[in-house]
Amino acid sequence: MKALNAKIDRFCLTHPRFGIPRLMLYIVIGNILVYVFGLMDTTGTLYSLLYFDPALFCRGQVWRLITFALVPTTNGILWLAISLYFYYFIGSALENAWGPGKFTIYYFSGMLLTALYSLIVYFIAGKRILVSASYLNLSLFFAFATLWPEQRVLLFFVIPVKMKWLAWIDAAFFLLQIVSGVIAGQVWAALVPVVAMLTYLVFCGEWLFDLIRPNRVQQKVKQKARTIQFKEAAAKIQRQQQAQGFTRKCAVCGRTDADNPGLEFRFCSRCAGYHCFCEDHINNHIHFTE
Repeated sequence: MKALNAKIDRFCLTHPRFGIPRLMLYIVIGNILVYVFGLMDTTGTLYSLLYFDPALFCRGQVWRLITFALVPTTNGILWLAISLYFYYFIGSALENAWGPGKFTIYYFSGMLLTALYSLIVYFIAGKRILVSASYLNLSLFFAFATLWPEQRVLLFFVIPVKMKWLAWIDAAFFLLQIVSGVIAGQVWAALVPVVAMLTYLVFCGEWLFDLIRPNRVQQKVKQKARTIQFKEAAAKIQRQQQAQGFTRKCAVCGRTDADNPGLEFRFCSRCAGYHCFCEDHINNHIHFTE
């Protein structure tokens, strides 16, 4: 998983224009349009044309490979509005952290794996599993919770809850869906959530394993010490950089904001100390340990 994730980072680095900026916004707008037109469709024909059906896909209805992500995954305008806002918030945060290219690969690879699993089940077992993007969207939530476990959100816009606790609740929901499906004899359908999580494990598996390792307590102590030193180093380095005529300098390529005013610079929270990177190297560098 780590090697595959590194290859994805290198691909995004060498193809900076790859990806669909603000992809989650387009998906949210698509869900809203489908929901509105679905209200006018009393026969339910619209949704049946958009779901991924392996049998109909094999008959030439190839648009289903994309359109199933536009089908609303919840009923009721209130719950739909809350879920779409939540997914837009999460998707935008992941895109800002990873870049449009990596986030596009994440989402479309999840769609492809889900559709591919449905086709495999159809050819092997002869069963037609109609899939939507519900589990794929939930995997975005897991990715967000893995990268920012201490982030607080307002549950129902009222109750502040940390993302890691919501992630545990969703994990229980995933497990319940799998177990209930197996008990009901729908083993193939019960494995759809597992397939949807494969992309998450590729992109966030390393972060997840860091969270559950036994020495996590020691890492927290070291991280706290680094945070205190970070503030001191930040003030010192900023004074040095201002004296040299720039305020940001990439620790990998050495480019500065003075020489490249249009270049974006970010700081890596996983590196020890105070280190700045340009947009080309923020996701593709060796982390400083000391």
